[in-house]
Amino acid sequence: MTKKTDLKGDFDTDSPPIHTPAGMADPAAPTGRSADGADIAATDMSAEPSSRTESTQPTFLGGREGKLEGEVAELKDRHLRLAAEFDNYRKRINRERAELTNRAQASFVTRLLDVLDDMDRLVASDPATSLPSLREGLSAIDRKLWKELEDAGVERIDPTGSPFDPGQHEAVSTAPAPDRSRDQQVSATFQPGYRFKGVLVRPARVQVYSDQGQH
Repeated sequence: MTKKTDLKGDFDTDSPPIHTPAGMADPAAPTGRSADGADIAATDMSAEPSSRTESTQPTFLGGREGKLEGEVAELKDRHLRLAAEFDNYRKRINRERAELTNRAQASFVTRLLDVLDDMDRLVASDPATSLPSLREGLSAIDRKLWKELEDAGVERIDPTGSPFDPGQHEAVSTAPAPDRSRDQQVSATFQPGYRFKGVLVRPARVQVYSDQGQH
């Protein structure tokens, strides 16, 4: 007679069930739910700081931009004021310089008026006046005129006997040199030159000695 196997003895069906602590996910439970069926909310720890940064950054940049725009506007205004002041200063200096030049010229003309008066008196003199008297009158006028010119800074250039200087003299002709030592020396002055306060106004027109291999 066949003996029946007792399976109940091999597997204890009365073993106590395994309890999962509250809040801990059950490995067998679906993802995102705890063992007791409650949903587990995934928390992103970096979400809140990021949102705060994004919300404050535009405010910070806006304030900085407004400050820079104010500073730029102030600098532009200051630049315009300085440019206007410099333009007024330049105009004033030019005006004062022109006034000084005009006063200096007027003073010079005033000094020449006496010379012109003397010239008019000489021209209006009696035709019977002797030639020596006319010559003496002209000489006096010439001396007075040159005194005023020299006081104003005019200098006459008569380089006769001096070495030829192309920067001060204009050679219009040459002449044979009496000896080699006088080569390139001014032999005669046809027209004197003039300097005004050290600046050449007109070069002297001269004749120059030239040795030309004669000695």
